[in-house]
Amino acid sequence: MRLMNRRSILAIALLPLLPGLAMAAPAAQDQADLARIERYLLGLRTLRARFLQIAPNGDTSQGNAWIERPGRLRFDYDPPAPFLLIAGYGGVMFHDRKLQQTSNFPLSQTPLGILLSEQPKLSGDVTVEAIDRQPGLIQVTLHRTGHQGDGSLTLTFADSPLELRQWSVIDPQRLETRVSLFDIHLGEKFNPKLFDITDPKIQPGGTPGR
Repeated sequence: MRLMNRRSILAIALLPLLPGLAMAAPAAQDQADLARIERYLLGLRTLRARFLQIAPNGDTSQGNAWIERPGRLRFDYDPPAPFLLIAGYGGVMFHDRKLQQTSNFPLSQTPLGILLSEQPKLSGDVTVEAIDRQPGLIQVTLHRTGHQGDGSLTLTFADSPLELRQWSVIDPQRLETRVSLFDIHLGEKFNPKLFDITDPKIQPGGTPGR
């Protein structure tokens, strides 16, 4: 397994999208599916999973992911990747354990804001580019309204029942970073320390008890 670079890791968080979707005159089926996705996101309280991340150059990384809505997420990358990504308390922290460098930015300025917003409304500040359906899957591609050149985000759900399985980010250079979820567990209770953006010193794979 090849190690992803820092730029590719940041791509999953730095694309400037805001919660909410806007769409002109959608078809009835599109409206129904967007409503289903909105209800799913609203009802998603906690999710724990393994993830596989693929960089634009094909490099891969794996790790453990935790999502607790609203507002909390943690991506802990398996060694040798030295990266840790945490969203909590309105901010996002990206930590490179090897370089001992930490970057912080507002959650509201990232695509994570769509998944983690308290009231995910599928109308407003983001435009839906497409809704694609395949057997057993539904994909929604969107971008920040008026800023299509900034890139796009595609969310992929398993259908019947609806379940988030993957997202991909296309950056302004048209390079794609893809994150897939597997071994998914819902409804668990997590230790709040998982989402403490003030303490990035937990070692790789070091998971506070649930």
